[in-house]
Amino acid sequence: MQYDALKTFITLVEVKNFTKASEILHISQPSVSLHIKNLEQDFQTTLFIRSPKSVQITPTGEILYKRAKQMMAIAEAAREDILAFHHEIQGTLVIGSSFTIGEYILPPIIASLHQQFPQLELQVIIGNTEEIIQYTKLLQVDIGLIEGQSNDNEVIIKPFMQDELFIVSASNHPLVKKSTITVTDLQQQNWVAREEGSGTRYYLDHLFRTNGLQVRSLLTISSNQGVKESVIQGLGLSLLSASVIERELKNGDIKILPLEGQHFMRTFSYLYSPTMKNKRNVDTLIEALLKRA
Repeated sequence: MQYDALKTFITLVEVKNFTKASEILHISQPSVSLHIKNLEQDFQTTLFIRSPKSVQITPTGEILYKRAKQMMAIAEAAREDILAFHHEIQGTLVIGSSFTIGEYILPPIIASLHQQFPQLELQVIIGNTEEIIQYTKLLQVDIGLIEGQSNDNEVIIKPFMQDELFIVSASNHPLVKKSTITVTDLQQQNWVAREEGSGTRYYLDHLFRTNGLQVRSLLTISSNQGVKESVIQGLGLSLLSASVIERELKNGDIKILPLEGQHFMRTFSYLYSPTMKNKRNVDTLIEALLKRA
């Protein structure tokens, strides 16, 4: 028994005319007749009483009509289930993320995605901004998350949220006593910085250049946590994201040094290779990022 034959049978029952049925189904009238003839042979019964002016369904035709409607409904449900399966959020999503985003912004987003899509396997690779751009270009990750922008034309890059950075110090640093500080106050200070290639380091270097700051010493550490601990221990000042220092500010371990007349804003962006465009898993993460922002 064929799907098309049942579909033809149901249509003919409902319109009661071979010509109309053929027009609705976009098949020839002889094809409609053939489908009905094959069904009658399969069930060894007459399904319609035909006359020049009308088509009348028989009692056995009524029985088949009821069951055929059920079978068509089941077939349609199966079609929808299969389509849903192909569009289901599942498989693996490899995320490349710079340190600040990966350590402080991404975890609650991942937790939410895991709850919504338990079949989705998430992998996160942490690196500095330059590394994540390279991972994305080489398709080692499906999507990258970085601090700032990139002019690389091999990837698509778009912003998803703004982030503010602050000059910070240990709670017992002499500058903490001042309500605001000036560029002069920052001259010949000790600093703790992220490594070259880090988005945060880029902004600190920009702070030095634009304000003509002379640095007494510069300690470089390749993790936000290491930078924070060094600041707490009084090894120097630093420039860190609000998301990175939230807990330490509440605990009083770190203090913000507001620089007079200056604010430090940057953009968090996502990027992906054009080959990943419209990939369902990638789009799902992008939606979550924009919702978080």
